[in-house]
Amino acid sequence: MKKIFLLALFLVGLSWALFNFKGLANQGTFDAIVLDFREDLAAGQVERQLDQLGDRYGVKARLNSEFSREDNFYIVEGDRQLLKTLKKSELSKYTEYIEPDYQYKALTIPNDPLYGQQWNFRSINLEKAWENTKGNGITVAAIDTGVSKVPDLKDTQFVKGYDFVNDRELADDDNGHGTHVAGTIAQTTNNNYGVAGIAYEAKIMPLKVLSAGGGGNIGDIAEAIKFAANNGADVINMSLGGAGESQAMKEAIAYAHEKGVVVVAAAGNENRNSASYPARYTHVIGVAAIDSTGQKAPYSNFGAGVDISAPGGDTSKGESGGILQNTIAIDPDTRRPTSVFKAFQGTSMAAPHVAGVAALVKASGVENPDEVAEILKQSARVIKDDPLNHFGAGQLDAANAVQLAMHGKIDFRDFFRWLRDNGYLNPGFWIDGGVYTLVPKLLMMVGSYLLAWLLKTYFPFGWTWSMASGLIFGSSGLFVLRGFYIFDLPQWPMRVMGSSLPELGTAIQGSSALNPIFASVLIPGILIVLLLGHPQWKNFAIGTTLGVASCLAISAVLVPGPMLLWLGSGLGARAFLLVNAFLCFGLARLALKGEEKFA
Repeated sequence: MKKIFLLALFLVGLSWALFNFKGLANQGTFDAIVLDFREDLAAGQVERQLDQLGDRYGVKARLNSEFSREDNFYIVEGDRQLLKTLKKSELSKYTEYIEPDYQYKALTIPNDPLYGQQWNFRSINLEKAWENTKGNGITVAAIDTGVSKVPDLKDTQFVKGYDFVNDRELADDDNGHGTHVAGTIAQTTNNNYGVAGIAYEAKIMPLKVLSAGGGGNIGDIAEAIKFAANNGADVINMSLGGAGESQAMKEAIAYAHEKGVVVVAAAGNENRNSASYPARYTHVIGVAAIDSTGQKAPYSNFGAGVDISAPGGDTSKGESGGILQNTIAIDPDTRRPTSVFKAFQGTSMAAPHVAGVAALVKASGVENPDEVAEILKQSARVIKDDPLNHFGAGQLDAANAVQLAMHGKIDFRDFFRWLRDNGYLNPGFWIDGGVYTLVPKLLMMVGSYLLAWLLKTYFPFGWTWSMASGLIFGSSGLFVLRGFYIFDLPQWPMRVMGSSLPELGTAIQGSSALNPIFASVLIPGILIVLLLGHPQWKNFAIGTTLGVASCLAISAVLVPGPMLLWLGSGLGARAFLLVNAFLCFGLARLALKGEEKFA
């Protein structure tokens, strides 16, 4: 008994601490307060409360919008002090809740006018990744047809590159392919023009190894790889490929890998059951292409050599299905390049998505290229049914990759956000208004033990697991589970397991209202009748009955505006809960008394 008493004191102390904990989310800013009046109030009652609000506090409430009248949803200008005062005032009896009208803002969404057409970036969950990094300090080498500084690359940072086709330092593009690829990696972003890029604070190193016709040789490519490694590149993208294994290229890739460079290459566009070289080499991340629906792009190679998949597009049904970037087109009359926004398709377009996210991962503090590759694979969205290896480790997910890269470096301020974004916890359940749910839950559980202790004084019984589990099931349930969820899985099993007996009637629907059939003496009475003669389960039935008594009593007294189906949330609902709480307590007392006589 002493242990139970100490446990009760501990839980009461914890309840007090949590109740007074303001929560991380309450650090938000607001200059207005939400007043949600109970819907069962008559219009005259609401108006009287609004008048008194003005008379007492000198503020005037207004409907939030033209649609708010039916819900009695009002807004009043005010600060934290007024919020605290209103919550303690008579007004709280007439409202379902009084809370801050927090100011939210959009996630990091670029202002580039054509960004809405870049379905590929939303497909890789890029906006959440941008909350942590944009690739600052990382250099990505684009080994391709060269890169021209089209208008939407104007503010992108460039480092010295080289043209291995014409043996000169200036590595301009005369095809359009390389500029398009560089745009996906680091197109100038938030410049109110054109489109966006993935790692738009990274630098581009233009290395031309392919001619205007798109062809090139292994010698130039191998030299370009070594040039990139020797001149500070962190990531290499090669949206190129062909048949035939090369010792020279294999050695160049190994050299770059030893220098800490992440090497990414396109898998090829022949719809063949093996990736092209250089994607198939060791230390190269081979990238297959998916379309806007997440399916394998019809042209993409698959099978051996494919490590991961990323958006490559499919323009067979229109340009909207392709990958849109700013590049060049060669005017057929003047033979001069002009700037265009063009949608391309291919594994050439998929590879720079992976290279861009690799830059984000490196900017998050991961240096080793093998670790970067492993992070990209582990964070990918797994496709379970993939017998032919269309997708490799899965589909690229930028946010997951950056979060995984930052794992172990998350400070307390970011801890709950990390849990939320990875699908393990819903911190809002505990931290915002959830505290007001948590405290009654703890009190319900403590109350059930106190009621049992009170009855044990007159009707001695042994503390058993069946009694304890009944007390918890009837009073609070495994309520901690309600704060946990896993993305893409239904939440109702957690709600059911996290519910007490009175809450089970509406747990699947996720409603906060109680079903009077479950929130009454009826089901505990049935359990007593069915289980009282059982040597072990009788304690579970008695414990459940005491737990329900505690749950209903706390709900009637402490929970603001308890809602009952068919009965509303007024005094009638409170009276119903209190009466049934007393009935449950009396039923448990009779059951224990009967057991004592029987003994």
